[in-house]
Amino acid sequence: MTRKQKKMLIRILVAAALLIALHFIPVAGIPRFVLYLVPYFVIGYDILLKAGRGIRNRQIFDESFLMAIATIGAIALALYDRSGDYTEAVAVMLFYQVGEWFQSYAVDRSRRNITDLMDIRPDYANLEIGGKLQKADPDDIAVGSVIVVQPGEKVPIDGIVLEGSSTLNTSALTGESLPRDAETGDEVISGCINMTGVLRIRTTKEFDESTVSKILDLVENASSRKSKSENFISKFARIYTPAVCIAALALAVLPPLVRLLAMGISPEWGMWIYRALTFLVISCPCALVISIPLSFFAGIGGASREGILVKGSNYLETLSKTGVVVFDKTGTLTQGVFEVNGIHHSEMEDHKILEYAALAESSSSHPISRSLQRAYGKEIDRSRVTDIREISGNGVTAKVDGIPVAAGNDKLMERLNIPYISCHQAGTVIHMAIDGAYAGHILISDRVKPHAEEAISALKAAGVRKTVMLTGDRRAAAEQVAEQLGIDEVYSELLPAGKVEKVEELMEAGTEKSKLAFVGDGINDAPVLRRADIGIAMGAMGSDAAIEAADVVLMDDDPLKISKAVRISRKCLGIVYQNIVFAIGVKMICLVLGALGIANMWLAIFADVGVMIIAVLNAIRALFVRKL
Repeated sequence: MTRKQKKMLIRILVAAALLIALHFIPVAGIPRFVLYLVPYFVIGYDILLKAGRGIRNRQIFDESFLMAIATIGAIALALYDRSGDYTEAVAVMLFYQVGEWFQSYAVDRSRRNITDLMDIRPDYANLEIGGKLQKADPDDIAVGSVIVVQPGEKVPIDGIVLEGSSTLNTSALTGESLPRDAETGDEVISGCINMTGVLRIRTTKEFDESTVSKILDLVENASSRKSKSENFISKFARIYTPAVCIAALALAVLPPLVRLLAMGISPEWGMWIYRALTFLVISCPCALVISIPLSFFAGIGGASREGILVKGSNYLETLSKTGVVVFDKTGTLTQGVFEVNGIHHSEMEDHKILEYAALAESSSSHPISRSLQRAYGKEIDRSRVTDIREISGNGVTAKVDGIPVAAGNDKLMERLNIPYISCHQAGTVIHMAIDGAYAGHILISDRVKPHAEEAISALKAAGVRKTVMLTGDRRAAAEQVAEQLGIDEVYSELLPAGKVEKVEELMEAGTEKSKLAFVGDGINDAPVLRRADIGIAMGAMGSDAAIEAADVVLMDDDPLKISKAVRISRKCLGIVYQNIVFAIGVKMICLVLGALGIANMWLAIFADVGVMIIAVLNAIRALFVRKL
């Protein structure tokens, strides 16, 4: 409980005690009025001040104004009738503040749960200087510095392990309870907790660019991007509040005037003013204004707990309408771990053609290039390679020991007017041309991710009507993966621009209510991630450009989390719609009862606070998504 909440709780208890005590004190007239003002101001002074500031700033119509007018009016009526019954005005303010305290506590509890789950910001880094360790602020650590992470400490900055081996707890980042091993040469990301051994790490990023900073920034800024539902509530409140104030004024004035002028009977001003004040109390839109943003906040927090980072409630709302999911293949559905499976139609020795391929591809960081270098198995002498030219979507050309070499797909061979032999086996084919003549081709295969097939089935079970795969790979390899995973449509041999065009075609063929999500991980996926209705990036191994462009980031690269993200978003939106219908429905019924004189002010405040509490409790359900 915060200090502010404790102070409010004390005010509530003091005001309640004074109200009960005054009930037993036999005093009347002005002294009674003055005594009742004490608990009224104890519990309501901040509401009166807010109402006053709103009037001064010309932002009159809010719940503080409604409560101030209603309670002051009730006191004025008691003075006018000389009844001395000021209990109702004080009790209305008291119950309202009880509801506000409960709402504040619930929001704070929800926020604290999320903060605890995302408590990954490191307090310090152990910087190694001259063989000695010195505690330093992570913000002050330069790229290339050597830091030491002891067992039990958080990894403060992304880097590469220079020395040591350990087990890392990544649950705060990925939502996975299974620890990961790290040893010399492995990349480690900030926010993990070192569980066993000592690690010496060379930092590869500044703290502001590290994984932990990006995650915290995503979570902290998520609430700034409002959904259509939240914007609707804001617009609704701006129209609704003045409307009910005008309706209350009409209820106080018009019926008495009709009774007096048209019917010639007593106007009964007191009764109609009381009904109008009750109408105002009932009309407070607190349940809507509080519970809708809280629902989205809890939904984003629940997703974060599972290693799914949603950048804003608007994206959560769009995700809930997903009808088509489009996947990039490499690194998304497959592991991106390529292996050379064969060398075909080559008159050279295998190791020689691999040597030319590895050297030609030596400047590329693409997984296929790395697989060629691994298969070559020797250190790359880059001084042997000149005139390297990478042709997007085709391959590379270069000179190795002064001899022209081309390594790429069918398109590259056609571009160079070199006849080639097609490969009928599934996989990625690298055609090799050496000194202008075809030298054979290398067959490379990727491995499907363990949960990929299950992820596609889970998406269909979650209500996604179509799954699509886009890839630059050959048709045979692409169709084999699509068939293995149960993907509905596959488009192969696409350049990055071709992926954008295909996504645009799919979006045009869809409907306004059915949104398209694209899932990718590479730099070349960034344009498609931005173009799709909702972009989902693989965060752990994905490129910075893809994570920056995406609307949703999966921290453990598990495609199974996509269906979970869709289910979380739909649960959250379901709660939002429940609260909207429930709150507006109960309000409308109570407003009619208040206008007819059936509901008095006591019942009005109980209805208002009750609706708020039920809506807030319902909103908090969005935080619990473990079993979805």
